[in-house]
Amino acid sequence: MKNRGLHELYAENPELADELIWGREVETVSRRGFMKSGGLAAMAAVIGASIPFARYMPGGLIPAALAQSNEAFSIPGKSGLIILNDRPLNAETPAHLLDDPVTPASRVFVRNNGVPPSTWDIDPLDWRITVEGEACGQPKVMTLGEIQTRFKHHTLQLQIECGGNGRSEFNPPAKGNQWSTGAIACPEWTGVRLRDVLEDCGMTDDAVYVAYEAADSHLSGDPTKQPISRGVPVHKAVEDESLIVWAMNGEPLPELHGYPVRMLCAGWPASVSGKWLTHILLRDRVHDGEKMTGQSYRMPCEPVPPGAAVADENMCIIESMPVRSLITYPKSGIEVSLGKPLDLRGHAWAGDSLVKAMVTSIDFGASWQKAKLRKPVNRLAWQHWTTSVEFPEAGYYEIWARAEDDAGRSQPMVLPGWNPRGYLNNACHRIAVMVTA
Repeated sequence: MKNRGLHELYAENPELADELIWGREVETVSRRGFMKSGGLAAMAAVIGASIPFARYMPGGLIPAALAQSNEAFSIPGKSGLIILNDRPLNAETPAHLLDDPVTPASRVFVRNNGVPPSTWDIDPLDWRITVEGEACGQPKVMTLGEIQTRFKHHTLQLQIECGGNGRSEFNPPAKGNQWSTGAIACPEWTGVRLRDVLEDCGMTDDAVYVAYEAADSHLSGDPTKQPISRGVPVHKAVEDESLIVWAMNGEPLPELHGYPVRMLCAGWPASVSGKWLTHILLRDRVHDGEKMTGQSYRMPCEPVPPGAAVADENMCIIESMPVRSLITYPKSGIEVSLGKPLDLRGHAWAGDSLVKAMVTSIDFGASWQKAKLRKPVNRLAWQHWTTSVEFPEAGYYEIWARAEDDAGRSQPMVLPGWNPRGYLNNACHRIAVMVTA
């Protein structure tokens, strides 16, 4: 008999997994499955405590206490990241290691599409960037040194998040790196405004898109292929927060994050923020570079059933990322004593938008309590939140976190609509807490 893991069983059939693992039936109430008492004893025995709010627990839900991974691997310059793939290298940061208000370089997730260039022996000031394209009136080649000298410097704290963050929770599973919650970071960046460089190069009125090309190489080794070349509409490229950057947290960019220079368009999928920048392209059309066409970084233009096939022409380019939040303290699996309040904290962000409200729940979303939410230090930075919770009795609890943006859009409690590539899962973050008498 083949041994199958917990995640595999739940991915195949959540209701059957409930029955096989816990021996419980699921009663459907208003389209939401709640478990009956029959399986409580089995689940409580595995978790090691009773579940006071079990009556609200959805069927087919893996308890957060069993859904966490403590595996950590070593990457030079990184601390505690979990490797998802080594060719190309991709690694995420466990939520509790993202507790810093400003993400340190050692804890910024890694997302590569190709093989990074060798930059250990270069003079960064001599690095050349070509600005050209159909909508570029005066094509130019500038060194990083010239860019640093000619244009005003700006330092901003800006969010950067992979479009596939949260992909591992989708069912049916979607292809790609199985990110959980850790493909997000918000370090401080220093550079010049992309707009200033575009205007200096004579951007014409028919400019539609601004794209990049980079120095990383294709996994196949074929020099004629690019691993990725994406971009953004002009309106995004000319925002005050869209930058050409050479420093992270006051230090030169780490090699894995684009040293010596990269593009940064915060609030949109991180794939539009090209690392190892060599070309800026002013296009008179929607950019058609690698991973801009087909289904890459695209969502169904209209909702589709789980597992549905979607034609390329019915897929729309992802732009602003959805509202999302993380619990960064405490770490999932913590044990606390009954009668003592538990302090919580974390971050919330919403792509191009502002987060206006933050709430948490200890009863699987049956009720919510408001958290204190701070304003961002600047536009497109994440926002910090804090609160304190008390537990009515000993047992197993899950703390769920949910943010709402200034347009009234809120995180879904479990999963958003399915899509073929597993993008934009902004379901509530949840952690496990054991309360002992």
